[in-house]
Amino acid sequence: MDAMPFRKMHGLGNDFVIVDLRGGKPSPDAALVRAVADRRRGIGFDQFISIEDDPSAEIGAFMGIWNPDGSRSGACGNATRCVASLLLAETGDDSVRVRTDAGILNAWPAAGGLVRVDMGKPKLEWEEIPLTDASDTVRIDVKFGPIDNPVMWGPGAVNMGNPHAVFFIDDAEAFPVDKIGPMVENHPMFPERTNVEFCTVLDRNRIRMRVWERGAGITQACGSGACAAVVAGVRRKLIDRKCVVMLDGGPLGIEWIESGPVMMTGPVALSFTGEIGPDILAQAERERR
Repeated sequence: MDAMPFRKMHGLGNDFVIVDLRGGKPSPDAALVRAVADRRRGIGFDQFISIEDDPSAEIGAFMGIWNPDGSRSGACGNATRCVASLLLAETGDDSVRVRTDAGILNAWPAAGGLVRVDMGKPKLEWEEIPLTDASDTVRIDVKFGPIDNPVMWGPGAVNMGNPHAVFFIDDAEAFPVDKIGPMVENHPMFPERTNVEFCTVLDRNRIRMRVWERGAGITQACGSGACAAVVAGVRRKLIDRKCVVMLDGGPLGIEWIESGPVMMTGPVALSFTGEIGPDILAQAERERR
């Protein structure tokens, strides 16, 4: 396989390797994704993103999303902004549509060089998350930690193209996300695993959020997670529908339109460009064997 050009981009420190495979180039597989994900011998990323041809002439492109462990993800808000920024610059249009495994997302340029994305309507029924058992998704009836002394319980469950479990706690800054995150991600209640958000309400229009991403671990930011956090907070009557979510990497503007979609506005950045070279490609080939 020939060397593969890529862009390294990020949204608030949530970083991506983005490859343009339009023109009929084959999609990546899990072995290639894992080889590129190695931050010592590969390139490293929170998600691997492919821009591919879309069958519909009305859609800008298809966006494939992979986690570092090679699993597929249905949505990534920060990556959607990055891909949308590339397509908007390429076409000169004032809007773009991007297809993902979870559906079609619309994006526009916003003031100050930001990008605004319609992340779609949240899914809130227990079967849509999905959960293994019927539960009120405003606060699902599960506990985490020792049975006789649980660390926490009752997260809100939201699907924003991928599943999220949202906890509201007193101090997100001091919380052991690295210990509790994987426990929640792999809880039997979530048959497809879950992203996990740990949130502290600062006021009616601000949340401090830290995140453990499914298949990736702690990341600087998670766009779909920020959307899920606002949805969960509104459902608990803790915050207003328009809110700034303060992530490790910086702020995201989120607005849940009543009976409608969740809108996300935030920055994008290009870190560098390069090629996925022969050593990485050879490592992927060895894994396939």
